[in-house]
Amino acid sequence: MKRVLRLAGQFLVIGALFAGVAWLSNWPVYRNIPEGFGMMMLTFVHGADRKAECRRLSPEEISKLAPNMRRVKDCPRVRRPLYVELDIDGRKIYAADLPPTGIAGDGPSRVYQRFVMPAGKYDVAVRMRDTARADGFDHERRSTVDFAPGQLFVIDFRPESGEFIFR
Repeated sequence: MKRVLRLAGQFLVIGALFAGVAWLSNWPVYRNIPEGFGMMMLTFVHGADRKAECRRLSPEEISKLAPNMRRVKDCPRVRRPLYVELDIDGRKIYAADLPPTGIAGDGPSRVYQRFVMPAGKYDVAVRMRDTARADGFDHERRSTVDFAPGQLFVIDFRPESGEFIFR
């Protein structure tokens, strides 16, 4: 009888612990995005043009190089920074010069920005400059977006087609 009571007590304690853990796994409710809001993400990786053009080496310059280092052209590795802007309903919410990555400054530039916004319709415009031009933009896209509650809306860039993707 004593053994049965002890086993029943152990079962009740283990059951109470299990019920407590199960209850705490769903409470309090955690929301990454508040009720009625959604998230817009501007995220991509892109390498801009090189800062300087390749130049042809003269025969004298080539002869000064070690035999295993001789080449016809000298091409600097450093890339230009990207300039990116994001407008929502005509208001600029993001603008940045994104430096190239890498020790030599020859890697692609990266952007990852999140914006939590109320659900609704928005006019979205994203622009990017990746060349030496001083004004204007090389890539641009505008669209009206119907933003649903809890939606994750991503703005990406595809370098092979040279266009921004909204999904």
